[in-house]
Amino acid sequence: MNQLQFTALITERDALRYTPAGLPIVNAVLQHSSQQMEAGIARLTEFDIAAVAAGEISGRFNAAALGGVYEFTGFLAKKNRNSKSLVFHIIDFRAAESSAHLDTGA
Repeated sequence: MNQLQFTALITERDALRYTPAGLPIVNAVLQHSSQQMEAGIARLTEFDIAAVAAGEISGRFNAAALGGVYEFTGFLAKKNRNSKSLVFHIIDFRAAESSAHLDTGA
């Protein structure tokens, strides 16, 4: 299974555009920060990840507040067929329950 769920801040977002096939798409960068337990030790995890919202979800994502914290669900895939870089594909998102950027969950 390829499913990823995490809380993140929308730090960058490109303008809504359309693919040659007419599919609406928005590229963005999401920033995550949380404390996780690993082998009984608290570990700070921080990362920025390239993200894309395509199709129906792109309009809602495009209207989301830049700098807002949301809970994202999606999957990872290569940026393109020949790339080694991964991109997070947003399937769904909702406003995070806590406005605190530092979260204790995954």
